[in-house]
Amino acid sequence: MTRDEIKFEIIKIFREQFEIENPGLDENLREIHEFDSIDAIDLLREIEILLDSDLTRAEKKKAMDIRTINQILDYVEMLAATRSKGW
Repeated sequence: MTRDEIKFEIIKIFREQFEIENPGLDENLREIHEFDSIDAIDLLREIEILLDSDLTRAEKKKAMDIRTINQILDYVEMLAATRSKGW
């Protein structure tokens, strides 16, 4: 899965699940869109579905400092690289 494909899916998740239209890639999601810890848990579940793989506790902990779409994209790329599906 390319970064552009990941970006498309993440933006789609934000639009459909969190009703956030066209978030800027470097906007602080918590400050600008009031994206809270419950939303983050929901997003992690959506990422598990996207990757077709459960995240480990350590992988979930790495997500705690994520604030922007670009950071989410980096995170998903890192996760995808560790999976054996050939993403």
